[in-house]
Amino acid sequence: MKSLFETAEHCLITCEIEEKLHLAEQTAQAWRDGLLSLDCKDGPEPIGEPGHPARPVLVAPDKVPKRGLGTKAGLAALVHAMAHIEFNAVNLAWDAVYRFRDLPEQFYSDWIKVAEEEAYHFQLLRTRLNELGTDYGEFTAHNGLWDMAKRTAFDPMVRMALVPRVLEARGLDVTPGIIKRLRQVGDEKTVAVLEIILHDEVEHVAIGSRWFKYFCQQRELDSEQTFRELISQYFTRRISGPFDYAARQKAGFTITELKALECMEISTAHSGKLDYSRRSKR
Repeated sequence: MKSLFETAEHCLITCEIEEKLHLAEQTAQAWRDGLLSLDCKDGPEPIGEPGHPARPVLVAPDKVPKRGLGTKAGLAALVHAMAHIEFNAVNLAWDAVYRFRDLPEQFYSDWIKVAEEEAYHFQLLRTRLNELGTDYGEFTAHNGLWDMAKRTAFDPMVRMALVPRVLEARGLDVTPGIIKRLRQVGDEKTVAVLEIILHDEVEHVAIGSRWFKYFCQQRELDSEQTFRELISQYFTRRISGPFDYAARQKAGFTITELKALECMEISTAHSGKLDYSRRSKR
């Protein structure tokens, strides 16, 4: 029987797009069929960067050109940006599976499901790009999501707090507004894709919330306080609002957490890492 961790590593480091998408579907089915084990002889090897194609060219976030929706090029740029987020999300899900060991089986089931669905989202957006006469890789993109994945690779609790619940949860806030703008310009095809993605992303963020709270409970930590501390430590600027309370509550946020996000002024990150492992029950 193959090891899930070796298979997840293969999914993560694969560069070719079609192979990565095929592996996501194949691995998810093999897991459901009971063909992958949780045996691991060795711990995870450091992975500096996940596998990705030579294009798009990656630049700093502030160097990605902004285009309006009033032109075909502007619409294509928007769809490309969302496709890049979904491609990163595939790698992030596989990294969670590969990197974090000795956890309940459901943790792996959850993130394998996320990887498979994110691959599907990417396919939907890439198809839309093709309909607009372009393809993934034709625009520049940034690597902010993976940068945070590297910073949180040492602790699954920190990863769950900051990647699903901060960076990826931002999609719950902004996607409804994007859908509204697309409807105004008559692009129902892209709207249909984004409605599928938004529906699924609520559950993806909820998975992050559940596991973040699980780790807090295991370590006898107050989840609301810990979430606030982690945000203060890792983010050097104010977290943008407004926040979609309804979607975020469905995704596992408490009113206290949402009000903290709204009120929090983040000026500087602390220089060191807080130690949240001392009270671990593991």
